[in-house]
Amino acid sequence: MGRVSARRYELVFAGVGGADEDLVVVERTAAKGPGGHPVYADPTGIIRAEISDRDEVRVLASGGHQDAPHGVVARPLPDAPG
Repeated sequence: MGRVSARRYELVFAGVGGADEDLVVVERTAAKGPGGHPVYADPTGIIRAEISDRDEVRVLASGGHQDAPHGVVARPLPDAPG
């Protein structure tokens, strides 16, 4: 049985061709992804990802002509104060 997913995650996108990795913080939305897990989004809504209770990531297209990146890692973050 899986654990409860965090409210916030840091997504780590691997750098390409020796470039530095990109980090994006996402927060849980009310939506569920195709696998039935919560969907998380960055403040702009451009980065959307379904994250399972085992921290498995499926990046979701937020517009046309997007290729979903592979090898994205989700790191749970503590809840924001306040």
